[in-house]
Amino acid sequence: MSQTFDWTSAYPSIRMPMFGRNVVATSHALAAQAGMRMLWKGGNAVDAAIATAAAKTLTEPCSNGLGSDAFCILWDGQELHGLNASGGAPAAWTPDYFARKYGPATRPPMRGWDSVTVPGAVGAWVALSERFGKLPFADLLEPAIEIAERGYLAPIVVQQKWAAAAAVPDLVCQPGFSEFFLPRGRAPDVGELVTLKAAARTLRAIAETKGKAFYEGEIAEAMARHAGANGGAMTVADLSAYRPEWVTPTRKDYRGYTLHEIPPNGQGIAAQIALGILESFDLDGMAVDGAEAQHLQIEAMKLAFADTYAHVADGPAMRVSPEAMLDDAYLASRAKLIDPRRAQDFGAGNPVRGGTIYLTAADESGMMVSFIQSNFMGFGSGVVVPEWGLSLQNRGYGFVLDEASPNCVAPGKRPFHTIIPGFLTQGGAPVMSFGVMGGNMQPQGHVQTLVRMIDHAQNPQAACDAPRWRFNQGLEINAESAMPADTLDGLVARGHRVAVIRDSYQDFGAGQFIWRMGDPGVEGYAAASDPRRDGQAVVW
Repeated sequence: MSQTFDWTSAYPSIRMPMFGRNVVATSHALAAQAGMRMLWKGGNAVDAAIATAAAKTLTEPCSNGLGSDAFCILWDGQELHGLNASGGAPAAWTPDYFARKYGPATRPPMRGWDSVTVPGAVGAWVALSERFGKLPFADLLEPAIEIAERGYLAPIVVQQKWAAAAAVPDLVCQPGFSEFFLPRGRAPDVGELVTLKAAARTLRAIAETKGKAFYEGEIAEAMARHAGANGGAMTVADLSAYRPEWVTPTRKDYRGYTLHEIPPNGQGIAAQIALGILESFDLDGMAVDGAEAQHLQIEAMKLAFADTYAHVADGPAMRVSPEAMLDDAYLASRAKLIDPRRAQDFGAGNPVRGGTIYLTAADESGMMVSFIQSNFMGFGSGVVVPEWGLSLQNRGYGFVLDEASPNCVAPGKRPFHTIIPGFLTQGGAPVMSFGVMGGNMQPQGHVQTLVRMIDHAQNPQAACDAPRWRFNQGLEINAESAMPADTLDGLVARGHRVAVIRDSYQDFGAGQFIWRMGDPGVEGYAAASDPRRDGQAVVW
């Protein structure tokens, strides 16, 4: 597009930008290759995204699975579409249900069946394929079935997180977890063969029935039986009632571009609020890695989270509209609260950490897909239906039990969600499909990388490689060890309480970016993949 990037990079990295007319980028190489296989077969970017997402349930089970939720923003070549594939609460869930079972509590439990909402990812695959795909649905799951049966060698970052989870008592005690994920009594070692043959059974049933087995047939019945045997409330009726929702993405202009996010119940609006606040500041006149620019972004993010945590819930339950939260005059008034010389506590809550995968795909017809799929917290609920290799998310933990909150649990209601695919346009034309996974780091990653690309002309890979910070609560932030020392000193001098963290897996997220180059008559892309993960961008 009109942006002229600096194609050099000031940051040490194991990655370079990749260029091609067809691209798949995600956090595991085998999954990216699964998507590319669909493009070679004559499929489009949607076909590639579905194949990649299915493969990711196997290659990064510490972040997502067959029982995950998903969201998508895609450009079909003419216009933008959004898909909310997050599931609702079982019909039995009310504040009283949890009070009777657990006594006084502020939210549902973190693990077990009472943290599981209806899984939406499989529904997303089917809905996307039916509306936009070119290849037969069953073809899209072939690479994942192969991976499940033949196995793959455990990569470094995934193995680290798998091993860490194996030491968490409230995970390993969940029904089916150790049987499926720790068959040797431990996590796999780096380079050790991982086979998940029970998951191949599920994938075949999903492929043969276009998802009906998952929501109405034998898989749904197995889930309901497992829930009933282990104290859960999920029923076949809860599963069969599920439908993903096509939505219009929210939008916020920033310096000539427009950032699109899925509307609430997701937290994408937090990135849009922060960018709207930052419009009031001349960031391109500041040093890209300097304390002055980083401080302003941190403070804008705090303000964004304060509003997001107060108001965002399932759309019908919200008492303040997204339009009101993104109003230009309102955001300008919020910007006036920022002191360039002093860190402040704007009252945001304590962000929780997450377990998510992100992927993006684009093809030479111009179709671009931004897709995110997640368990929520690592291995999610910890619950596995072992004979089906079906691990389940713990999105119910995103509810609260305070009936005064718009995010209070209720039957069929969707909880507050952290996962957010992003999409950038300019003048109504597509520019970039992108995402930065990692719990509440996601909107923070959107803001930091977009500022680098738009305000400072850093290329997507450099923006991906650059050191990041993460706001936690109050005045507390984490910073990567690669952050310049004088920047850290400058943030501390402004009153930020900075903890330097070396393990970046969850603290600083991981991004995948596809930027449309836009040569006349030729669809071509520059792609970036985050070095904080095991993945890659593959091109053709």
